[in-house]
Amino acid sequence: KRNNGKAVKTDIGHKTGTDRIFEVFEKILSKKPKIIINLQGDMPNINPKDINFLIEHMITEQCDIGTLASLIDEHKDFEDQNVVKVLTEKEIKIGEFCEAKDFLRKISNHLDKKIYHHIGIYAFTNKALLRYVSLKRSKHETERNLEQMRALDNKMKIHVGLVDTPPLSVDTEEDLEQIKKILR
Repeated sequence: KRNNGKAVKTDIGHKTGTDRIFEVFEKILSKKPKIIINLQGDMPNINPKDINFLIEHMITEQCDIGTLASLIDEHKDFEDQNVVKVLTEKEIKIGEFCEAKDFLRKISNHLDKKIYHHIGIYAFTNKALLRYVSLKRSKHETERNLEQMRALDNKMKIHVGLVDTPPLSVDTEEDLEQIKKILR
């Protein structure tokens, strides 16, 4: 309230965060915004500059969905299923975008330089969001428990921007303790 924000309680029956975002887009925002951001709540220390970087790319209308990634700096993150990895078409430099080819929880080739730590933020064009929610959950989406697979499986174009400030994803009790220290 202090920052003119508005909270909306969505239906508890939604299967994905994108379904919750769509409910607000449709019922509260009357489908008006051209770009819709889905920022997952388990990344409380994401850099606002990175959100703006993503929005600026989405304004160029080069893709259906945009997201962010950072370098994988710890070998254990390759094995950690809580760390979602994104495989891109080519190697990306910080400040650039590239097309996503796959999203994985497990990987076999740790030496591939086109694998990055996926950051839980999605930007949709309004047309892409409308299309996405009209699609059935795909086999890869349900098997991997990764909603972005629905988009890839249906030939939607996802661009990944590489940023140099990886936020901590709060997936475990250990992560929670670490983020508490950071936020203090």
